[in-house]
Amino acid sequence: MLDFFTIFSKGGIVLWCFQGTGVTESFTGPVNALIRSVILQERSGNNSYTHDALSLKYKLDNEFELVFVVGFQKILTLTYVDKFIDDVQLHFRDRYKNELEQKGALTLLNSCFAFEDDFKMLLCEAEESSKARGPTSMRSFNASLKSQKTVKSMIETKGGDKGKEQGGKKNKNAKKEAPAVEPVKGEQAKAPASAQKTVENGNQGLTQEDIIQKKREEFIRKRMWAPAEKPSKSPKPAKEKPKGKEKRVWTLGGSSTKELDYSQRNGNGAHATGDHVLDAQADPGMQLSSMKGDLLAVDYESSEEEEEDAVERVVVADTSKKIPKKGAFGGMFGMLKGLVGSKSLSQEDMEPVLDKMRDHLIAKNVAAEIASQLCDSVAKKLEGKVMGTFTTVASTVKGALQDSLVQILQPKRRVDILRDVLEARSQRRPFVITFCGVNGVGKSTNLAKISFWLIENGFTVLIAACDTFRAGAVEQLRTHQRRLNSLHPPQDDGERPVVQLYEKGYGKDAAGIAMEAIAYARNQAFDVVLVDTAGRMQDNTPLMTALAKLIAVNMPDLVLFVGEALVGNEAVDQLVKFNQALADHSMSDKPRLIDGIVLTKFDTIDDKVGAAISMTYITGQPIVFVGTGQTYNDLRSLNARAVVGALMKA
Repeated sequence: MLDFFTIFSKGGIVLWCFQGTGVTESFTGPVNALIRSVILQERSGNNSYTHDALSLKYKLDNEFELVFVVGFQKILTLTYVDKFIDDVQLHFRDRYKNELEQKGALTLLNSCFAFEDDFKMLLCEAEESSKARGPTSMRSFNASLKSQKTVKSMIETKGGDKGKEQGGKKNKNAKKEAPAVEPVKGEQAKAPASAQKTVENGNQGLTQEDIIQKKREEFIRKRMWAPAEKPSKSPKPAKEKPKGKEKRVWTLGGSSTKELDYSQRNGNGAHATGDHVLDAQADPGMQLSSMKGDLLAVDYESSEEEEEDAVERVVVADTSKKIPKKGAFGGMFGMLKGLVGSKSLSQEDMEPVLDKMRDHLIAKNVAAEIASQLCDSVAKKLEGKVMGTFTTVASTVKGALQDSLVQILQPKRRVDILRDVLEARSQRRPFVITFCGVNGVGKSTNLAKISFWLIENGFTVLIAACDTFRAGAVEQLRTHQRRLNSLHPPQDDGERPVVQLYEKGYGKDAAGIAMEAIAYARNQAFDVVLVDTAGRMQDNTPLMTALAKLIAVNMPDLVLFVGEALVGNEAVDQLVKFNQALADHSMSDKPRLIDGIVLTKFDTIDDKVGAAISMTYITGQPIVFVGTGQTYNDLRSLNARAVVGALMKA
């Protein structure tokens, strides 16, 4: 039933392994994939992993730094595997405790772990116990509660229609019997209507003639005093003619609108000779610094003292709740017991601290699901681990969580665009980057920033305007193209501009425009093609299909998802559905998915940087660029430790 079972150390030394009968394929591939994708990427919150046709279950022994892995066909449903792997772990620990306590690679290599007989015994016991339990048989109708009910009881308890009829009858009977129960009310009900009206109007004790005389007097008084009462109302003022809307005069606006018309003049008041001169001189803020070479890393100032204070606050909060006051010595020894090491961490010890950490991550914009998975991964990583001397649980958990976050943000592969562009240039083809994302996240703006960075490093850029849906999208890119060319004017009169725009207007097929732009760039020897696509929500199936078609047809070198740093749980939904749409609508066996992330609006979130964790954790892809402002210089690369420092700041 089992394909393989292996026990190895976290240093990579295989202590013992078992391979099932009839299994010829090596299990090194699935185990290596588990190590790369789960253990090294701090995704051990879930103890299962699927690789091709195999399902892998694993368990970490943090005290002796061991990993237990079992593999079986994923079409099988083996209910005993979880308990079986726990039994193997305990049995192996107990039997070879002395060898495992002598830590060191050489000791493990020289030790002999003859565990096959014990393993087969445990496997037989697990299989027999699963057969003994077996599937629960369905109860017969006579044994169910429904068979004991009568038809009458089922009708009465269903819906309450009959109860309404009975209730209605009871109410009618109650109304009929009311006069007998309350004779006083019944007599009042039988009294004539005229008597009731006289009582209500305060005319009790008057004769019929007196009542008529009184009504006449009231009628005459109303007729006489009615005209006199009207002037008591305040007279309406005479209608004045509505005044026209007054023109607002701005303090620095000038007296004439002609002074505000800069369409034919540059900043010095003289007529402009061209678009380049207009853009270069009209905006003094366009004088930007150089961006040659690699991008600067995004920085966040976080002092270690603040982090230590945050840890101490968590520790004090935990110890004050847990340690009861038992006199001076009792409190002192209780506190020391919580601090002194040489103690194995258990799930109960870490649970209060992990709950606080989880809430802290959610408050910093980490998606709730991702925060829970991270804390579960840290718990699995620390469970059974022996703490150091005078080390608190809070500081241990925080250190492990911080290491996990840094590991997540550090990419599995480094995306070096400058090197890749040079390699593509040597092959005489353009390097193609496609930008995708939801509406309003800043795709076109950050595309212009990346264009400026590439121009600064000596590359020529062709921008493909494939957003044929949003009004003004082409004009926005044309404005960026004009400004970028004004910042890098051609040296000679005959030299072409460093940035060009390839556009076919609106309402056209985006995939076709991208294909034509790439062919044009190849013929004209452009170094980079930046493909701008329309913003689309992840639930819009037609637009997601069109995006998948664009990527599948043109096969760009890099697919960048542009997401804003303001999102929380929405980041998970966006990335999962974008990747799913690209996979579903692809025409190849190995579909192109998102290769990297551009994180925008990073300057607006202070220390709530959790979106970076959520996006990287979901895709496993690196954050290539970080947008930190509105000028062409505001483009950075990600500094994992700075982001984690901001995230862990209280």
